[in-house]
Amino acid sequence: MPGSPYFDETPKGLLTWPRLLRFIGLPALVFLGACWYYGVLFEALVILTLTLFVTAWWRK
Repeated sequence: MPGSPYFDETPKGLLTWPRLLRFIGLPALVFLGACWYYGVLFEALVILTLTLFVTAWWRK
């Protein structure tokens, strides 16, 4: 259909959820698991939250 907002294939460089989870999900789980093991989970979650806020602000 002409003018359709849907693409036949994913545009190059577009970060989709499956791709994001593949790159970030497993390393994040390992990192958080290690932080939980060493008892610094709260500090790690604070650092991750601040990093995400700064990244979102920077990209705005």
